[in-house]
Amino acid sequence: MGIVGMGGIGTMHARALGELAGRARLVAYSGRVRPPAGPGTRDQSAVRLAPREVIAHPDVDVVAICTPSGTHAALALAALKAGRHVVVEKPLALDVGDALRVARAARERGLMVSMIAQRRLEPENMALKRALDDGALGELRLATAHVHWHRDDDYYRAAGWRSAADQGGGSLMNQGVHTVDLLRWLCGPVDSVTAQSGTLAHPIEAEDATVATLRFASGALGVVTTTTATPPGFPATVSLYGSRGSVELGQGEVRRWDVPGVPRPPAGPSANGAADPLAIGHAGHLAQWTRIIGALETSAAVPVGVDDAVETVRLLCAIEAAAASGQMVRPADLVG
Repeated sequence: MGIVGMGGIGTMHARALGELAGRARLVAYSGRVRPPAGPGTRDQSAVRLAPREVIAHPDVDVVAICTPSGTHAALALAALKAGRHVVVEKPLALDVGDALRVARAARERGLMVSMIAQRRLEPENMALKRALDDGALGELRLATAHVHWHRDDDYYRAAGWRSAADQGGGSLMNQGVHTVDLLRWLCGPVDSVTAQSGTLAHPIEAEDATVATLRFASGALGVVTTTTATPPGFPATVSLYGSRGSVELGQGEVRRWDVPGVPRPPAGPSANGAADPLAIGHAGHLAQWTRIIGALETSAAVPVGVDDAVETVRLLCAIEAAAASGQMVRPADLVG
């Protein structure tokens, strides 16, 4: 494995890979800090290289891209061109055209791309997905997703891309992406979007608050709100209301589970990024890396494959376009 971007998120990946010793080995990385010591990493001699050298390293089979969001697509394309599988942090790309180019390159070369979407693997979210697929909630009618977090001005000053809309900054594309992805995964395709956004609390160019309404292809309606302007910061929530039951989940918390015939699932780890972006822990990354490596070992489908990741980018871009234009936007109309 090679990691491009050994910052806060890159160290999460390194810790996860360290727990998969014998199945994966970190051989090269780029970034500010050394990989953390731990099981499977203490005796490794991973070399620090420039990003393109990590991609070109002859012992690297899989490149994990953990750099600022605006660089994801270009680095993914470079890795695919070099014949490497790709694991990329959220989002896959910042626009639909770039996301589609990554998907096309992966198909042409027969290579794997997996976008990190570790919230799908939290036990309560997996239980909810099974209940939905089994029809236990009945006909879905309403879905809400709220990411009411807080980031202070120092957070934005520490990395300029976080405040730049064209680099993936803002509460929707940077903080809200995982919960938007989770809602789409649970509820299915979105037919149309309306939205508004604003910069309410920070001296930045990107938005720090977005509100969107969704109409799912199933006919259900939805609401998404994201912000970094609500101190002290609160765990993200997802609520679904069906004709037979309803569920409200926090991060690592089952707040309500009214599903006839389906027992309340156990909650997962309670770590969340409401006030601290690195408080999420690496358990979710470990869960997804375990599945990625298993898929590569068996030629099975990888979790959150490239076509799936494209659809999350399409929805995010539709929300941004609706907020910018004041018009209803259909995600399917965004083709690059």
